[in-house]
Amino acid sequence: MKPTVLIATTSRWLPTARLAMALAGAGCTVDAVCPAQHPLRKMSAVRQTHPYWGLMPLKSFADAVAATKPDFVVPGDDLATAHLHRLYDQERRRGEAGRWICALIERSLGAAESFPVVYARSGFIDLARKAGVRAPKTAVIANLNDLRKWVAQVGFPTVLKANGTSGGDGVRVVYTLEQAEQAFRALEAPPLLARAAKRALVDQDKTLVWPSLLRRRSVVNAQEFVAGREATSAVACWQGSVLASLHFEVINKRDAAGPSSVLRLIENAEMSAAAEEMVGQLNLSGLQGFDFMLEADTGNAHLIEINPRATQVGHLALGPGHDLPAALYSALSGEPCHAAPKVTENDTIALFPQEWMRDPASSFLLSGYHDVPWEEPALIRACVGKRWKQKLRHPKENQVQSLSPVGLPRL
Repeated sequence: MKPTVLIATTSRWLPTARLAMALAGAGCTVDAVCPAQHPLRKMSAVRQTHPYWGLMPLKSFADAVAATKPDFVVPGDDLATAHLHRLYDQERRRGEAGRWICALIERSLGAAESFPVVYARSGFIDLARKAGVRAPKTAVIANLNDLRKWVAQVGFPTVLKANGTSGGDGVRVVYTLEQAEQAFRALEAPPLLARAAKRALVDQDKTLVWPSLLRRRSVVNAQEFVAGREATSAVACWQGSVLASLHFEVINKRDAAGPSSVLRLIENAEMSAAAEEMVGQLNLSGLQGFDFMLEADTGNAHLIEINPRATQVGHLALGPGHDLPAALYSALSGEPCHAAPKVTENDTIALFPQEWMRDPASSFLLSGYHDVPWEEPALIRACVGKRWKQKLRHPKENQVQSLSPVGLPRL
């Protein structure tokens, strides 16, 4: 019998749809819990979907798990991971009645003892440094006095990061004390009610409503700045062992603080060893991501954070040992791992729709492998629709659509 995987996502982040395609292609039955209007709801790769309600997140996840009875859950964003951690705590308090959900979450994410660590930036880096992994000093900043002490010791530039954020949200590189104090106040502050209302009404995303109403402040961390090039790893792992991995250098980003849009496949022994060490230290399972800085002068790989969830490159099949969905299917089914044929021999990957949305005239759309999901027209239509909405909101931004060297998919 095919193993059933439940993709759990709290946002309309499109790469989760690519992952659904890859998992289905590997042999899994794929269900999803996701917000309204997510393209997962229209995809042939997904058997059934369940609603995610931002005002009742744990109930949304619990109802989807009860209806689906999956063999495995894959979170598609950091908030989804946090919800699964909280659901674990809730069900553990129920005793025997909640035991099976707790077992499912541990099988999917790894040992429960790791949950507080993967969600706390400074705790994760502390563990990495103690394990001998190269990583920049990181500390929780509780107040402005802590911040001033940090910059007196470490200097500028320095990086401020809020827990529970991803894709560049909640990260600021600061160069002066005035910038640092302003960034700290902004990162720590609860979401503005106007922003939460706009997200709820316009984007149908209610995840900010409770943090705004409850005036919930974020934990802010400071991290030593490493000058160099960004890099990222994605791994499939099982009970503390890495089954398959992908390592990339970041070539282009959607914007300065946003997600990657062009990547180059690399082999990096230090990145690979760091990922394996941390997977073992935390006894992780499932799909995990690790971000690095490759030091400009030496090329040394500095581990800067974990992404305890599926990342946007996890669907890419790039040969034996580099096909995460196939490795996960093998672990769930007990069958030998049969990697899918490599999608490309080109080591430069232009992610769709990220690079196309960043610049429809980008040369990387022709020189690299443009990862367009032609087999899922509903997903392409969703991406194109998102691009047109972006243009309507920002009409003066990027007037070169008609000059794109890549044909615009028809709606």
